[in-house]
Amino acid sequence: MKVEDLDVFKLSHELSLQIYKITEDFPGEEKFGLTSQMRRSAASVPTNLVEGGHRFSKNEYKHFVSIARGSTGEIKYQLLLSKDLGYVEEETYLKMKESYERISMMLTKLHDSLN
Repeated sequence: MKVEDLDVFKLSHELSLQIYKITEDFPGEEKFGLTSQMRRSAASVPTNLVEGGHRFSKNEYKHFVSIARGSTGEIKYQLLLSKDLGYVEEETYLKMKESYERISMMLTKLHDSLN
């Protein structure tokens, strides 16, 4: 099965698109700060899944799944910061946070299945 066919990849890709859309409305002074950081963190999840899936060994794949999971923690904090700064509505924050928690659990299961 290709990585791109996994539900965790599809969901993380969709959330990356949502993060790009959300950050379009951030203040201009955040262009090279929070906006850029959130976009990198969000894209890091599916990017690391794909990179790991194209490696030659399961251990390498597991390593990249672990990096992807770490990025879910990073983006959850950035969403909290964005909410507290008034850039993201509470409802959007809660929905995105829940989705990233789901992805984190999915990545944990994927990581465990590679043993």
